Amino acid sequence: MSTLANQLVLAERQDVARGVRLLLGRPLITERGDPAAFELVRRRQGPLTKWFDYNCGWQLVVEPRLGYARLFKIRAVPHTSRPARRLRSGRAPFDRRRYTLLCVVAAELLPVPVTTVGLIADRVVQACAADEALPPFDTAGRSERMAFVDVLKLLEAYGALLTVDGVTESFVDSAEAKVLYRVDATVLMRLLAAPVGPSRLAVPAEDVPLRFEELLEGTVRESRYGGADASDAQRNLGLRHSVLRRLLDDPVLHHDELRADELAYLTSPTGRQIVRRAAEQGGFVLEERADGLLLVDPDGIATDSRFPDDSATARVAALLLLDPLTAAPGGLTPEQLTVEANGLLRRFPQWAKGYQSEDGAQRLTADAVRVLTDFGLAGRAGDRTVARPAAFRYRSTVTPATAGATTAVTPATAGPTT
Repeated sequence: MSTLANQLVLAERQDVARGVRLLLGRPLITERGDPAAFELVRRRQGPLTKWFDYNCGWQLVVEPRLGYARLFKIRAVPHTSRPARRLRSGRAPFDRRRYTLLCVVAAELLPVPVTTVGLIADRVVQACAADEALPPFDTAGRSERMAFVDVLKLLEAYGALLTVDGVTESFVDSAEAKVLYRVDATVLMRLLAAPVGPSRLAVPAEDVPLRFEELLEGTVRESRYGGADASDAQRNLGLRHSVLRRLLDDPVLHHDELRADELAYLTSPTGRQIVRRAAEQGGFVLEERADGLLLVDPDGIATDSRFPDDSATARVAALLLLDPLTAAPGGLTPEQLTVEANGLLRRFPQWAKGYQSEDGAQRLTADAVRVLTDFGLAGRAGDRTVARPAAFRYRSTVTPATAGATTAVTPATAGPTT
């Protein structure tokens, strides 16, 4: 093979590896939002589509003329640690009200190519009034306007709603604000990643709360894997996809979190070979340990959430609480963790000012434990929080050079892919 041919092959491999990680970190990429990323995915559409289909069973749709690429990431069990977030300060997760408004706003935007913030609000008011299952929407309340703006900002971030004139945040201060939008219906319709549309699972409104988990699982049920009478080929396909989906989508994959058939597949010669090849082709570093597997992106491209991360108080506290957690084989109770958090707040009075209050230690503990569980570093055992095997990557160790001082050991990369 000539030198030029070698260079072309190497360039394609590097592009595919970068494209894989770009799409894992941002499953919706628009030409308007990131021209360079979209051009790379467009140029390597063929090998990227094959990679995701073979390894994960995920569909990649690239529309060059419409200017977007969408990776439909599906999981048998939706994960609650990745909520939609408010794009204003704090990035708090969406609550029930905002999710409800998101669904209603998206439905009302579909038939209108151009609209204003006031017209959208009016349509939402009418839609909520016409459906007894929906709580009323009243723009007279500031909290309602804030929730509404959070939804619009999220749709703007996705590229489904484009601001032509005005500023969306102005609606928080006044329901008379003037903002003009253009709606991208093609992107809007691609936001939902579910093989089965919710409308196909229609049930009486009063039954939804009782059957919510069943209905949610119904939207992600995939017929390609068969059912109870699945063939060997279908079962193997399902095992490959379920294992690699979790490995690519979760911060860490512990062996004890897998079903017996998934673990048998992962530890088989064929399974190990497929996992290693997928990691190499995706540009990841694969950590294989007795307790499980971890994929690390050296460039942080696929990492949508980082740990350690000194930009967030709860994540700093989570890192500091790992020391007492890893030193307690039986785990720690909420009260014991609160004592540790209280000690941190006393030692660093100028730090975590939002938690320097009477109930600050309890709130800091709750937020830090949530971080640890979301990253797969801690779990629950009754009322106790217990360190998971991956947590020991971050424990403090004593080194001779420091003569008794402790140094937190962290990986060279900013955090595993999620």
